[in-house]
Amino acid sequence: MEVAYPRIPRDNRSVEKTVRVFATLEEADQADAFAYARMTPAERLKIVMDLRDARHPDAIEQGLARVCRVVELESS
Repeated sequence: MEVAYPRIPRDNRSVEKTVRVFATLEEADQADAFAYARMTPAERLKIVMDLRDARHPDAIEQGLARVCRVVELESS
């Protein structure tokens, strides 16, 4: 039996691996918040796009769903 796994796009950039140790979970959460606050909007968007591509590799071809709803107003 052969299992097909989704293709995960990868680029050729190197990743800097960093380990940080915190005394409490609150300190770790605060450090994460500061790290995200220092990122540019483009860096944050890149993270979202990478996560989306990992979960839904064909999302870029699918596009956005177009939804339209007509609602009749009640007269008062």
